[in-house]
Amino acid sequence: MKPEIRNQGLKIRRSRSAFGMFLLTAALSLLLFPGAGSVEESPDDKVDNTRDMIRQWVETKRITSKERRDWALGREMLTDRIAVVKRRIESLKASIGDAEKSLTDTDKKRVGLIKENEKLKTASTVLSKTVVALEARTKKLLGWLPDPIRDRVKPLSQRLPDNPDETKLSLAERFQNIVGILNEVNKFNRDITVTSEVRTLRDGTTVEVAALYIGIGQAYYVSANGNAAGVGTASARGWIWKPVDEAAAEIARTIAILKNEQAAGFVQLPIRIK
Repeated sequence: MKPEIRNQGLKIRRSRSAFGMFLLTAALSLLLFPGAGSVEESPDDKVDNTRDMIRQWVETKRITSKERRDWALGREMLTDRIAVVKRRIESLKASIGDAEKSLTDTDKKRVGLIKENEKLKTASTVLSKTVVALEARTKKLLGWLPDPIRDRVKPLSQRLPDNPDETKLSLAERFQNIVGILNEVNKFNRDITVTSEVRTLRDGTTVEVAALYIGIGQAYYVSANGNAAGVGTASARGWIWKPVDEAAAEIARTIAILKNEQAAGFVQLPIRIK
């Protein structure tokens, strides 16, 4: 673009210089060769005409100089504006490059998030099936538990959904319920627990007894007067209690030892194995 502007400027200067030389030549011709003009013009008229032409030539030079200055100023302003536009273009190119890179990174992240979401959906499906199976097994386990531990985990067992497809509990909450129940059952199973309960004897009467649970698989009870005793085992229908009145003394002694009411010793207790 700049070489074209310089060529145009050169043509303008040449044409204006030629015009000025023409005016100057014409004025000098009139002064030096007065006979070349009209024979009817007087010398004063010729002088006036020459002065007018010189004045016009001077004015033309002034206008030419002004235009040359204006053109130079305009060219400088145009050059500066072109430089500003070029810098703006470079800045926009850089911004476009950054935006394209950002979009590429965003697309990669989006693809990664979509894949991660698919993995999470698959894992959620697997976990959902797992928690349903665990809830069913936990409910089945509750039927085998003795009353003391069943009462202890009742706040958690009541939260086990009857219909897994309609529960409002999250997977995390459902897993927490199962883990809470199993933790309590495990602790109870590792301990020997003595509680006070009410049992129905073989004659149909009910009495308060001291019950001794060895984990969740075996238990004994003895009445306060030592006349009635029994042994219990877990089953799918709940705990089954069988009277063993002949073992009342040994069961009572075992409970007394556990309560630190008697010295430790060897005690034989009846065991029912299924």
